[in-house]
Amino acid sequence: MKAAVLKSFGSPLVIENAPEPVLGTGEVIVDVVATRVLSYMNEVFDGTRNYALELPMIPGPGGIGRVRAIGPDATRLAIGDWVFCDPTVRSRDDAVAPDIALQGLTAAGPGGMRLQQHFRHGSFAEQMRVPTENVTRLGAITPEAAAQWCALGTLLVPYGGFLAANLRPGETVLVSGATGNFGSAAVSVALAMGAACVVAPGRNETILADLVRRFGSRVKPVKLTGVEDDDRESMKHASSGPIDCVLDIMPPSVSTNVVRAAVMTVRPYGRVVLMGGVGMAGGAGLELPYPWIMRNCISIHGVWMYPPDAATRLIALVRAGLLRLDEYEVTAFDLDHANGAVEHAAANGGPFKLTVIRP
Repeated sequence: MKAAVLKSFGSPLVIENAPEPVLGTGEVIVDVVATRVLSYMNEVFDGTRNYALELPMIPGPGGIGRVRAIGPDATRLAIGDWVFCDPTVRSRDDAVAPDIALQGLTAAGPGGMRLQQHFRHGSFAEQMRVPTENVTRLGAITPEAAAQWCALGTLLVPYGGFLAANLRPGETVLVSGATGNFGSAAVSVALAMGAACVVAPGRNETILADLVRRFGSRVKPVKLTGVEDDDRESMKHASSGPIDCVLDIMPPSVSTNVVRAAVMTVRPYGRVVLMGGVGMAGGAGLELPYPWIMRNCISIHGVWMYPPDAATRLIALVRAGLLRLDEYEVTAFDLDHANGAVEHAAANGGPFKLTVIRP
C-alpha cells in the first residue's frame, strides 16, 4: 500500500510503498478514505513538541474509512461499513487505569510506548490496523462527505472534557481558548449538549464576532486585555448568571495568568476541566490558590482525550442535527501531497478549518 512515512524528526514525509497491515485477533483493518491533519503536525514532525514517537512510523491520528477485514471478536461490524477510527488506544489488561497511546501521534509513559510498538502506524496510508473497540460505525455516508466527518476527531476532544465535568443542559460554560481550533469546537459542542450560555473569551474580535454569527446570542464574547484581574471580572460579567463549568483548552504557548484568569471565574461548587497544553513547553506551571479551591469546593478535572463510548454518543448528536459538521471548511490533499497538507494545516489552523488527506 502507499503511505506517508516519517523517518526522522526534521525531515519531510516520504511517500512510498509500505507493507499492508496484517489482521490479528481483536483488530480491524480499515481502508482509509479521509484523515485530518492537525494544525500543529509540523511541530510534531520537526521535534518541537517532543512527542514520544518510535520512528520510522506512518503518522495520522484516526480517520474515516470503510471496513476491509474484521477479527473473530467483531459481531456487529461488516465488510464495507463506514467507520470512524478513534486514535485513543488503551491497554486491555487494566480497566481502571489503562495505558494510552494516540495511534499515529504520541504515547504516554512506558506503557503507552509498548502499545505504540504494535499500534504505531496511523492513517496517512491507504490502510490502517485498529483495535476492534476503536472502530465506530457511522451509518451510511457518501465518499464526498468523508472529509467533513473527519471533524469528529476535533470535536471529540472538548466533548470528552464536558463529559468528565458532567455538563448539564441549561448550565453556563466558559471556554478558555474559544478562538482556537479546539476551543471553537468546544463552543459548538457545549451548545449541542444544551448549555444555556457559553462565555467565549479571546483577543481576536473578528473570530469572536464570527462565533456569535454562527451560534447566536447564547455565545457571550469577551475581548481579553491581558490584565488578569480585569479579564476575570469581564468574563464573570459577560454571563447572565454564575459560571458552572470552565473548560481550558489553551495551547502550550499561552501564559499561565491567562488560564488562571479564566479558571477562577467558576462559581462555588463549580467544575474546572484542564485539557490544554500550558506548561508542556516548559516554564512555570499553573498556580491556583489552595484556599480558593478548598473554601469554594471547586472540582478540578485533568482530562486527556475522552471515554471509549464518546464517539458513539457524539455521532448521535450529529445525526440528530444538534451538532453541524458543515460548519467546517475543508481543504483536501491526496496522499502524494501529504507534506503540502501539513504545511497548509499549519498556516490554516483557525476555527472551523479542516485540512484532510484523502488516500
